[in-house]
Amino acid sequence: MKSDNSEDTEQSENPKSLTYRSSGVDIDRAQKAKSRIQELARSTFDSGVVGEIGAFAGLYRPDLSNLQSPILLSTADGVGTKLKIAFLSGIHDTVGIDIVAHCTNDLLVQGGFPLFFLDYIGMGKLEPVVVEQIVQGLARGCKQSQCVLLGGETAEMPGFYREGEYDLVGFMVGISDEFSLFQPDQVEKGDILIGLPSSGLHTNGYSLARKLFFEQEKLRIDSHVEELGKTVAEELLTPHRNYLPIIKELIRGDDLHGIAHVTGGGITDNLARVLPKHLDAAVQGGTWDILPVFRYIRERGKVSTEEMYRTFNMGVGMILVVSQSRADRVQDFLASRDERFYLLGEDIDGSGEVRYL
Repeated sequence: MKSDNSEDTEQSENPKSLTYRSSGVDIDRAQKAKSRIQELARSTFDSGVVGEIGAFAGLYRPDLSNLQSPILLSTADGVGTKLKIAFLSGIHDTVGIDIVAHCTNDLLVQGGFPLFFLDYIGMGKLEPVVVEQIVQGLARGCKQSQCVLLGGETAEMPGFYREGEYDLVGFMVGISDEFSLFQPDQVEKGDILIGLPSSGLHTNGYSLARKLFFEQEKLRIDSHVEELGKTVAEELLTPHRNYLPIIKELIRGDDLHGIAHVTGGGITDNLARVLPKHLDAAVQGGTWDILPVFRYIRERGKVSTEEMYRTFNMGVGMILVVSQSRADRVQDFLASRDERFYLLGEDIDGSGEVRYL
């Protein structure tokens, strides 16, 4: 009579027996990918990290010594269909920067600063080199955001994702003093709107952009576009700008009444989110540089002005709402750091809407 152990051995050696690997999940390959990315994550660690990579949960001890009433902020986002550009080009080290920057900017507009970031990468067949490139971008993004890449999840899900494709989602936790949070009721009539330039599309409007570039114009990912002065891949993979380095000191000061991160919904919807119900934002057209990629999309796609302003950032990625008495000071601060900026308009009596003049 065979023992239970001998039966198990015989079954495991049977070529017809099912294994996790035969169903499409290779645990050894997953471990190889994890070993590649652990050092990248460690390169972002600071003194708040407790423990090591590989635990069931990441541990972080924040410094609360300078906060009167500490409050946590959290945000989650994805890169959207910009990932399709990464798939087509084989360039995977920029989308990680995108997702960290997007989450960071969303915390900044509330008055918070990042503590740590977690990621989720899901793909049909786990490719260690691709995962490493993605995490390289995540680590670079976290360093820009002065936060920790504390952990994440890399899931191999055969049959769920198409070959060569993946999903990338980010989760960020930040902190602020409750007394420092931005609220719409802080915004006043006469406040000045100062725009900071975007680097391109950032992470919004890619479904429309892809339709124009690839379906209407029949361009390839490596096609050089004269009007843009670069290839399609170079334009569409330009990373989402991270505004923390330039506005961190302004947030910690007493110069701002609010901030709008111009993402999905464009200037129209996002600037309205920071307005009280009794004020409008009067935005003066022609006061900033509309980037070539937006002119190209508008002209080639015959996209209406209203549609452009509700889909894209149009060259303005962040809008600072500044009191009249502090406007010169903020402009001097930005100029001293060689930061371009645009005087977009001001807040006027209204009903919480954005008006284009």
